[in-house]
Amino acid sequence: MLACRECQQTVSEQAMACPHCGAPYPAKEKWDGWGFEYKSEATLLGLPLLHVSFKYRPNKVPVPAKGVIAIGQFAAGIFTLSQFGVGVVSVSQFTIAGYALAQIGFAYSLIAQVGVYIHQGRGQVVRSLAEMMAMF
Repeated sequence: MLACRECQQTVSEQAMACPHCGAPYPAKEKWDGWGFEYKSEATLLGLPLLHVSFKYRPNKVPVPAKGVIAIGQFAAGIFTLSQFGVGVVSVSQFTIAGYALAQIGFAYSLIAQVGVYIHQGRGQVVRSLAEMMAMF
């Protein structure tokens, strides 16, 4: 048995919530949210070489992955693999990138189901930005 970090009442080490105050994982000295996050110690250009984040803070705000290689629900980096991504090369459901493979994307070059490209693009409903600007 340990003291809850919030109310200092005695709780089990395996308790998922304090029965007295409701604090999540009360036996942990520090708790910063739900989910999984990994950040490599190696860096390049000030970014971690690899950042994987499927994590939410205690206030339920998602933690975006930011790194040279960024993997997560929300990601930004040189290479991104995500649901919502911003990167140089991105494989995402929704993305803004230099080069993209996406369901919906905006990129210099892309392959997408729906997208807008600057240089070249392929997909179901894919248009060039110049072509779209000419319509106005």
